[in-house]
Amino acid sequence: MRVRHRAGAAELVASHPNLVINDPVKWKGKWNELFGNTHPIHIEIGMGKGRFITGMAKKHPEINYIGVEMQVSVVSIALDKLIEKPLPNLKLLHVDGSALTEYFADSEIDQIYLNFSDPWPKKRHEKRRLTYQSFLAVDEQILRPKGEIHFKTDNQGLFEYSLASFSQYGMIIKQVWLDLHQSGFEGNILTEYEEKFSSKGERIYRVEVQFPDKTKK
Repeated sequence: MRVRHRAGAAELVASHPNLVINDPVKWKGKWNELFGNTHPIHIEIGMGKGRFITGMAKKHPEINYIGVEMQVSVVSIALDKLIEKPLPNLKLLHVDGSALTEYFADSEIDQIYLNFSDPWPKKRHEKRRLTYQSFLAVDEQILRPKGEIHFKTDNQGLFEYSLASFSQYGMIIKQVWLDLHQSGFEGNILTEYEEKFSSKGERIYRVEVQFPDKTKK
């Protein structure tokens, strides 16, 4: 998600190190220690303005959430929500989502959310898509055995590409929604983009996929 530069965003983020963790490398392998419990950890890569991740954290206090976003202005908007309504089970990271192994240990994360990622529609930009095989390899490394990715998009082309990418990587496609908002799916938390697109009558696509358990022979 791209937004116009927000004056004072960097200063706001820096002034709340208890909410936007400014030294995430320090907590690699110890995120549960930071949260003060042993609950599962779910992360959203590219959290945008934070509507989804804050909604999930509010709905599921038994799960620890971490929102990852590289644009400081966007992080600051998500931070506004957390300042207004503190959630002890949510932390934010202002980092590059392509470098997750720097911040999370192997098998430390239980689930990953990818919501309305940049589709990078041109073929020459394929390697930038968050469902490309190199990103999936990183996700697999930080996820526990049989960890899951939950993916939502309005872009049919990206969705079709992602289904093929997941399959070619050897992942298990657990369930697919070709029109999420007409499916009767319960418990969906909308993102800002999702509300915008669905209000125009556009389809929302969703899939839940699981990595195979490579610890079993």
